[in-house]
Amino acid sequence: MEILKKYKYLLGLIGIAAALFLYQTQQNSIPAEQSSQMDEDEASLLTGEQVLEDEPDSDAANEEQTVIVDVKGEVQKPGVYEMKNGERFHHVIEKAGGLTKAADAVQINLAAMLEDGMVVYIPKRGETAEDNVLLPAAAGVDAGEQKVNLNKATAEELQTLTGIGPAKAEAILSYREEAGGFKTIEDLKNVTGIGEKSFEKLKDSITVK
Repeated sequence: MEILKKYKYLLGLIGIAAALFLYQTQQNSIPAEQSSQMDEDEASLLTGEQVLEDEPDSDAANEEQTVIVDVKGEVQKPGVYEMKNGERFHHVIEKAGGLTKAADAVQINLAAMLEDGMVVYIPKRGETAEDNVLLPAAAGVDAGEQKVNLNKATAEELQTLTGIGPAKAEAILSYREEAGGFKTIEDLKNVTGIGEKSFEKLKDSITVK
């Protein structure tokens, strides 16, 4: 009987050792990353916190759009400004330093929405409403007659005229600055490189209003 008890005791020890060995083997077979995740999940359950998976950053997708606006006329700091989409005329006027004392704000709709590529022209007192041209595309192009205004047009707008390339466009801008603007369309003949023949081709496409 003593020998049988010893065998039973020995078999019990062997069974316990085998169970421990199998448990250890199973633990070692679990990848480290999975084991770490299990530890985190267990910790969250103990603390009552919810485990949330990382979500992609959506800030870039929701990045606020901007519009580019050219402000001219009677403002303290004329120029090109980058504005937030949805802002209005009064926002860009404030960014341009505000109106000058000569500005005629009555002709401006300060609540109008800004658009990309728009020119905001602030007239001075004494200018008529037709002088206050607010176009999304070009301030130097008359909206009604599609004429290029020699006193407001940019170099790019001048180049839309027949026979006017980059060099002549720059010559027109230089004359406009030196002479203080064009008084009549005939003044265009005073620009270097523009003669009578060139003027005849252009006279129906230009204005100085």
